Amino acid sequence: MAFVITQPCEGEQAGECVSVCPVDCIEQGEDQYYINPDICIDCGACVSVCPVDAIVEEYEMRPEEEPYLAKAEAFFGV
Repeated sequence: MAFVITQPCEGEQAGECVSVCPVDCIEQGEDQYYINPDICIDCGACVSVCPVDAIVEEYEMRPEEEPYLAKAEAFFGV
């Protein structure tokens, strides 16, 4: 399982998550940040620093958040 950055990040792009990620799996896209699901080690460091509460665990996603996992997978070509 990986963490997923969802709708509150769109347009916000605060970026605090990038500096705390121990494996550098978060990258900035055109409209939001994305977490590479193949690299994420599920440490949760990004969750606690996100100022807009945009980061959720994949298994806790609500149905309306599922497109954000697909966006991340497409962004990284996974």
